[in-house]
Order: sequence, then structure tokens, then C-alpha cells
Amino acid sequence: MAQREGSIGSAVVWIFVISILLFWLPVIGPLIAGFVGGRRAGGLGNALIACILPGILLSIALFFFGSILTLIPVLGFVAAAGGLVLAFAHIGPLLLGAILGAVL
Repeated sequence: MAQREGSIGSAVVWIFVISILLFWLPVIGPLIAGFVGGRRAGGLGNALIACILPGILLSIALFFFGSILTLIPVLGFVAAAGGLVLAFAHIGPLLLGAILGAVL
């Protein structure tokens, strides 16, 4: 099977934009966003990275901004952990859609 052209960066942008636009659909919204992002990524490995990378980057950003704004690193860690839990709650249907989009 031939490898499709795609990029992780464009897949992340598509996943982010569609997730924001379809936030009001609890399971179907992330599934559609993952499917489109998986198609844009070009392959299964790239699709998985494109789904997981934004959640990890969000947690890192929450840690640094939470620590800088409060001057308490422990509070930044708690904010980052909360953001990571929310990202992982959202990532289930997103991963399923990305896998389907990359394989189909």
C-alpha cells in the first residue's frame, strides 16, 4: 500500500479547529475531528502523534503558566495535571477517529 502525503502539523491544526467547532457534540465531535486529522496526517503513526501531541503541549503550557502566574510550582503542577486529565478524557474518540481516518 502506498504511503499518503501528509504532515503532523496540518493534522494538529485540523484536529484543533474541528474540535473547537464541534465541541457541542460530546462523542461525535472528537470522532469527526480525529477522522479528518487522521486523513490529513497521512499515516497511522503520524495520526497518533497528531492526536496525543496537543494534549501533552497543553499540559506543559498549563504547568508553566500556572507556575508563573501564581509563583507556586505545586499549583502549576496541579493545573497541568487537571489539564492532562481533561485532554485524556477527550482523546478516546479522537484516537479512534484518527485510527479510522489513517487506515481508510
